[in-house]
Amino acid sequence: MLALLALLYAAPLVAANRDIYMYQGADRAERLVAGAKKDGQVVLYSTMTVQDGRALAAAFEKKYGVKLVHWRGSAEKIVQRALAEARSAHDGADVFETSSHRMEALRREQLLEDFYTPAFAELSPAAFAKGHRQWVAARFAFFVLGYNTRLVTASELPATYEDLLQPRWNGRLAIESTDVLWFAALVKSMGEQKGLAFFRRLAAMKPSVRNGHILGAQLVASGEIPLFIDAYNNNMETLKRAGAPVDWQALAPAFGQASAIGVAKHSRRPHAALLFTEFLLSRDGQEFFKSVNRVPSSLAVDTPLNKFPHEIIDASIALDEGEKWDKLWSQLFLGGKPVERDE
Repeated sequence: MLALLALLYAAPLVAANRDIYMYQGADRAERLVAGAKKDGQVVLYSTMTVQDGRALAAAFEKKYGVKLVHWRGSAEKIVQRALAEARSAHDGADVFETSSHRMEALRREQLLEDFYTPAFAELSPAAFAKGHRQWVAARFAFFVLGYNTRLVTASELPATYEDLLQPRWNGRLAIESTDVLWFAALVKSMGEQKGLAFFRRLAAMKPSVRNGHILGAQLVASGEIPLFIDAYNNNMETLKRAGAPVDWQALAPAFGQASAIGVAKHSRRPHAALLFTEFLLSRDGQEFFKSVNRVPSSLAVDTPLNKFPHEIIDASIALDEGEKWDKLWSQLFLGGKPVERDE
């Protein structure tokens, strides 16, 4: 009975929210801000750091007078919490912002809704999923070679992935323990047979396996890791700007992962949900990401962190083929142990 009542309540709410999310009339901006002020606040579930969340909340509230409540959790915990709240008709998140494959999981569970914002016009084509606009990339993280400039000379830097297999790199390489999607995308790009053969040879070189991109980057700076195969370029760039003896280089094909944003289908504060989502995808939000050394998805915000040919990893790989690639990765680099993620 309770479930039936929840469904009866949800139907008109969902329809009303969709009308708000998709409205494109001439008075759109005025209606959106007025409605958001009436909503009073917006609740965001996101993997961004607490520090970044506070800074973003301050900027949003200063511009619109609407409070941002940020709950931070791992990508997996965000999905778990969202599902639990949906089953109980709990008043939860208005907006989700996390890895694109977790956003795709929320979409498949019918917890997101289509939305429109004029900010779409300035986003990279890579920001959009195929076939829908229930989540859109707000920022990217690119996998690159990160290296210590005192231990690796520019002349010996690998120019291709195959160059990593040269004997000179024995004992000098490190790889991050959870980058299964990067592994899958690279194998697919090489052709599965050739790609798996490459990674088997790479695994035979016994690269050091590290847990965490930030830790890996710090170990490159300290000299413990000469060459980090799958570093995030924003982490390397942050250390480089701080004066650490590090640099980075992208190898072709270069892959990135998207962190995406979407509005909750059952939001009790739909105007505020859309206003904040638009804020994050607009120049204001994208400049914020640039200021904290993230890679914005907007082409209107210039950054040195995306000035190379790249592809964004298909979010569906994790959901449709995840078990296969987890098993292969574990066999190659983790000694058969399960992949432990804290996204």
